[in-house]
Amino acid sequence: MNKRLVLSLVAGVLVAGALAAPPAFAALSQGTAAPAFTAQASKDGKAFEISLASALKNGPVVVYFFPSAYTGGCDIEAHAFATEAAKFEAAGATIIGVSADSIQRLNAFSADPNFCAGKFPIASDPEGKIAASYDLKMQAAVPGAKDVRGDVIDHGFISRTTFVIDRDGKIAAVFSSEADHLHPQEHVAKSLATVEQLQGKKAP
Repeated sequence: MNKRLVLSLVAGVLVAGALAAPPAFAALSQGTAAPAFTAQASKDGKAFEISLASALKNGPVVVYFFPSAYTGGCDIEAHAFATEAAKFEAAGATIIGVSADSIQRLNAFSADPNFCAGKFPIASDPEGKIAASYDLKMQAAVPGAKDVRGDVIDHGFISRTTFVIDRDGKIAAVFSSEADHLHPQEHVAKSLATVEQLQGKKAP
């Protein structure tokens, strides 16, 4: 593991503390129609508008919610998604990260070669509206919390939850660190296995 990832684990301690005693977990379940959303997003440091509807035109979509850029498990998860991005693309799937980070923070994170590395877009949900539509609650910011760069984290935290959405707009799978006690990297592995299974069902 490189130095940046090790440092990000240290920076994630306060974030982990904020999520240590969350309310009872609730999220949209498998088989439910995925709520449409449009948001400001960033890919490789460039901001643009993204929509779930447009992404679904190309195939399944993995929408993964994460607490904060440049912290602990979020950095590990982003790095893992970036590492496996070619496999998701081969399975016809699009990856979209979502957090309450500002677009300015996400511009840096999306381009960072240690994390997203310009491999997939991440959307800004500062008020937690997208999260709420997926029945996820956003917890308040932690006073004094700082990221791996030493910058103050002034936004709330969305529980780490991943939704795999099939090309028909239905939720094919849901993975939660809170409910399923999954390591961030397991979100990536399970999501990849799911989209590859969906690809297999589509094949003649």
